[in-house]
Amino acid sequence: MTGRGYSPELRTAALLEALPYLQRFRGSVIVVKLGGNAIVDDEVLRTFATDIVLLRSVGLRPVVVHGGGPQIGQLLERLGKASTFRDGLRVTDAETLEVARMVLVGKVGRDVVGRINRHGAYAVGMSGEDGGLIRAVVRDPELGLVGDVVAVSPGIVERLLAEDMIPVVSSIGVAEDGQALNINADTVAGALGGALGAEKVVFLTDVSGLMSDVDDPSSLVARASVAELEAGIASGRIAGGMVPKVLSCIHAVRSGAASAHLLDGRIPHVLLLELFTDAGIGTMITPGTAAAGAAATTPSDTATQEARP
Repeated sequence: MTGRGYSPELRTAALLEALPYLQRFRGSVIVVKLGGNAIVDDEVLRTFATDIVLLRSVGLRPVVVHGGGPQIGQLLERLGKASTFRDGLRVTDAETLEVARMVLVGKVGRDVVGRINRHGAYAVGMSGEDGGLIRAVVRDPELGLVGDVVAVSPGIVERLLAEDMIPVVSSIGVAEDGQALNINADTVAGALGGALGAEKVVFLTDVSGLMSDVDDPSSLVARASVAELEAGIASGRIAGGMVPKVLSCIHAVRSGAASAHLLDGRIPHVLLLELFTDAGIGTMITPGTAAAGAAATTPSDTATQEARP
């Protein structure tokens, strides 16, 4: 160690460790879901934007999908309108939908685009309404204008990627009759990642990943298969707020993405640590059987960390 950081030897080792992953993922689509909680923290957003631009600069093709739940709630409160939730989803009437569109497309999306574009004119903001990107149906009449994704037409995103741009997608979709619908951002990220055949769909959360014991931070599951996750949900080992995130990971992998990842978005440069290091840092979900020793009942074994990306 030197007084200004790591020694040249350690820095060189980090670059050499990253090299095979840079070569392997060059040209690959990486879909990253950024939650509204992360956007509230300016430092988290700053490092996120830096990581996204770095991915583009080394030849990956990142796509950002963002939420904005806290920001929607704050504006509704200022307008004197109470928020009601069912199963973690905001009940959305016509007025709430207009607020959601205003916040997601006009505020949060612009903040993410602006932060990325401090590094160059790379990012383009859009919503699932643009170019018929996200087609949806009403999930449940009791939830109001809340949608489930039924089809993704990724042409507009693919054209932007072909121009080396970074699409930034707000989680609003559109029904067949033209009605806009509010959609969970995890759901949009999973569906879009599958439609694009992404190499990875990364969900930045406020937890370290999937735990075999929610009360034990050391019980991180480094790698799991879709079958293991489905068994965990069925048995109740995976419950609460993790269920929609895990289901989005499953959907992404089943619909065409090579893998999905649950990471703690509060960790600086967590994307780079997951993509370009041998150990990784969160939970990786793959279609097939998990690595030996990596089942949800036996996490945190050293063997589960090998060749993670």
